[in-house]
Amino acid sequence: MKFKVCGLFDKENILNVMDLHPDYIGHIFWEKSVRYIKGDTPQINNCKKTGVFYNSNYDFICDKIEHHKLKCIQLHGDESPELCQKLLNLKIEVIKSFRIDQNFDFEILNDYVNKCDLFLFDSKSQLPGGTGKTFDWKLLKKYKLDKEFFISGGIGLDSISALNRLVDMKLPLYGIDVNSKFEDEFNLKVIEDLIKFKEIIDNEI
Repeated sequence: MKFKVCGLFDKENILNVMDLHPDYIGHIFWEKSVRYIKGDTPQINNCKKTGVFYNSNYDFICDKIEHHKLKCIQLHGDESPELCQKLLNLKIEVIKSFRIDQNFDFEILNDYVNKCDLFLFDSKSQLPGGTGKTFDWKLLKKYKLDKEFFISGGIGLDSISALNRLVDMKLPLYGIDVNSKFEDEFNLKVIEDLIKFKEIIDNEI
């Protein structure tokens, strides 16, 4: 089970999270986010540094890939299959996110299945990312594709039982993406809580 920590923007906090050896870390390149990464990011060698974008254009994304030496990009808006393919052609890992609620049409995913490496399923909200809310994972019973995906949205230390039930659904679950449920009042990640969570998922999920 892969482990992704998203929404990192403070250099010291980033380095402390890196000591936990997550598989992915996420930096948000959307200016309206409270977790927007404004400056440079430290060089990372032992995990996939991921840039999270929301309806950004191709040139902007390419600039961030080069400047921050990104190994992966996460498209968290309404990006087209054509843009996904164009970025995939850069030989960088592409994660396409979808925000799920009871009205989500899973048929949409067919247009993207060959245009990205992974899906990510998050909670539907007015604004993307870090809502602290979990969608009804039972909706994923409608997911019939073989494409692996990250699960995201409101995952915290109290989510272990639900994650085990999700695993029992025998879906192509690739990894767990965490964000706001592991933050203090300054939107910095609480390392002690991440340590507890990672130990649990490594041993129990």
